[in-house]
Amino acid sequence: MGHLGCWRFVGAALLGFLLFHGFCHSDKGPNYSFMHNATSAPAVSSYDYIIIGGGTAGCPLAATLSQNATVLLLERGCSPYGNPNITNLSSFGASLSDLSPTSPSQRFISEDGVINARARVLGGGTCLNAGFYTRAPLDYVREAGWDGRLVNESYRWVENKVAFEPSMKSWQSAFRDGLIEAGVVPFNGFTYDHINGTKVGGTIFDQNGHRHTAADLLEYANPSGITVFLHATVPKILFADEGQQRPRAHGVIFVDATGAQHRAYLNQGSNNEIIVSAGALGSPQLLMLSGVGPEKHLQAHNITVVLDQPMVGQRMSDNPMNAVFVPSPAQTEVSLIQVVGITEFGSYIEAASGSNFGSSSAVKDYGMFSPKIGQLSTVPPKQRTPEALSKAIELMNNLDQAAFVGGFILEKIMGPISTGQLELRTRDPDHNPSVTFNYFKEPEDLQRCVQGMSTVEKVIESNAFSTFRYNNLSVSTLMNMTANSPINLLPKHRNVSISLEQYCKDTVMTIWHYHGGCQVGSVVDGDYKVVGVDGLRVVDGSTFNFSPGTNPQATVMMLGRYMGVKILRERLAARDQDSE
Repeated sequence: MGHLGCWRFVGAALLGFLLFHGFCHSDKGPNYSFMHNATSAPAVSSYDYIIIGGGTAGCPLAATLSQNATVLLLERGCSPYGNPNITNLSSFGASLSDLSPTSPSQRFISEDGVINARARVLGGGTCLNAGFYTRAPLDYVREAGWDGRLVNESYRWVENKVAFEPSMKSWQSAFRDGLIEAGVVPFNGFTYDHINGTKVGGTIFDQNGHRHTAADLLEYANPSGITVFLHATVPKILFADEGQQRPRAHGVIFVDATGAQHRAYLNQGSNNEIIVSAGALGSPQLLMLSGVGPEKHLQAHNITVVLDQPMVGQRMSDNPMNAVFVPSPAQTEVSLIQVVGITEFGSYIEAASGSNFGSSSAVKDYGMFSPKIGQLSTVPPKQRTPEALSKAIELMNNLDQAAFVGGFILEKIMGPISTGQLELRTRDPDHNPSVTFNYFKEPEDLQRCVQGMSTVEKVIESNAFSTFRYNNLSVSTLMNMTANSPINLLPKHRNVSISLEQYCKDTVMTIWHYHGGCQVGSVVDGDYKVVGVDGLRVVDGSTFNFSPGTNPQATVMMLGRYMGVKILRERLAARDQDSE
């Protein structure tokens, strides 16, 4: 091999060891003997199913399929286990503020100027989010054409591992009562169901404040039927071209942390498939990189066109979020989302709170609305430059810790109706694509925001919430505080009475519920099979026309289980037919 080749080999091996055992931690989770660094993958292998993306949908899907087939699950990120920034509620936002190449979160900025994040870790967005767990409304299930009984069974399958009833404390209780006083009724108590009115929802944080993620659903897996490779980036799906009438997906290329390429192929059999579960950015991006997408766009990037599919990457949406910081004279607990007001007009009202930790900087460093995680609305979206972000962080760091006593009340609109598009920037799958969401392009979305913010005003002014607000600070004062108080996340306006329409546009942030790009009815059919090719499905939030309920994670996990069961039933039926 020679000295240089030997050192290269040692260096590559050391890098792989550090990525898995250092940055990804040595704790493999509960008996996950099937989880490995991709550097240990064979050069060529074969399976019944290859799932690209070990996220919110990919983990339950892989666990289910492994019961009666061989499954390869490829995840570009690391393991969540042993990482306190993922596990502990008190560290929420730490991963989102980590901009290193090995961070579980990869930051991107939409063309709208709103700073956002995509997951890069086994378990996907469930490792990064604020934890709220709630099912989709019944009409959403009906319109999706799903089997209601199997949907309910699949939700329960998920909930047995990762969902809990939160412990209600003072801030969240006052917020709940304020919603009821503001007319968001009836009060429906604690429930996972999506019902108009005010409710206490579920959470993926247990009573000890420890996060449970979609990766925990791999506990259901058959260890002998599943292989999980971490740090396995897929640049391309392979299609067979032996004179078939339709392209057929039959394998993938994946690259490990050292840059070495591996190939995985489907075993012989018409029911074996490749399933893309790479998320609303990753799935349309990978289809395009593999030659399935708008012909002219692919040709512009010198990508061989397998199928001209103009709707790949189209109808991208992100639910806009707007919030008001309410400083409090009383101490507040650290809480993420626990209560939601589901309004009749299509806006969801939620709240999160912090506390004064004295010397601790946890709230301002890792709070749900810290500029360190990109949640900056002290300036309108297009002006959220790196310099503006740095200035906001500097101002925040100079504030006394007492300034962080209080919390945020926010609204998110349902849907939304406004859509945009996703396009490739480069052919590197690790690079973020270009994505535009067109927040408030449709007037109805803006009107829902205005109505939602009006409800937020009523909650702040309610008697129930009076303990947690200063009497001399009116809602209009809170909404017009300048960027000199960055924790209030408000833009400067000379006009004392900024309109709610302008407020919505200027202070829009993401709540990380983006979706679209591979929708049912345009890119995939009702069984999530990619239209125009064989052997390929997409199962994740990229297939959604609208975000389900107040938080999509429960439904995305449910969908992974749901489709796994359906696919196995199809497999068994085909096997029985062949044996007749």
